[in-house]
Amino acid sequence: MDEIDLDLLSAVQDGFPITSRPFRDLGLALGLEEEEVIQRLACLQKEGLVRRIGPILDLRKLGRSGILAALEVSREEADGAAQVINEYTEVSHNYLRPDESGYNLWFTVSASEERIQEILQEIRVKTGRKMLVLPTLRIFKIGVKFDIV
Repeated sequence: MDEIDLDLLSAVQDGFPITSRPFRDLGLALGLEEEEVIQRLACLQKEGLVRRIGPILDLRKLGRSGILAALEVSREEADGAAQVINEYTEVSHNYLRPDESGYNLWFTVSASEERIQEILQEIRVKTGRKMLVLPTLRIFKIGVKFDIV
């Protein structure tokens, strides 16, 4: 990764152009050709530095909601339980945390209320594990911008 990559990452998280040729427009802002922007972002994605570029949606306006949930699993069971959780496209991410409280495999689900309940029940049945569910009451943060330059 070089200074150009850092500038590109900073520009992408500041606001991806919603135009017919967003990579060209990013390139114009950074003094790069469209193809170089595409190639650099592809390399950053291949290296795992960029997972995806996409919108931040207001789920409530779409008639959806989100929850944070956790399972109580042993370290040995964590990979298997994570595979079950990862079967659902409505799950944006999951992660293993220290298990002082017992609940250590955390994940988020975003969908309609009915679909969330379906997913949670299926995960309970498939894993056979105890689950903690924390519904979203109020959103305080809508995005994160890292100072990478």
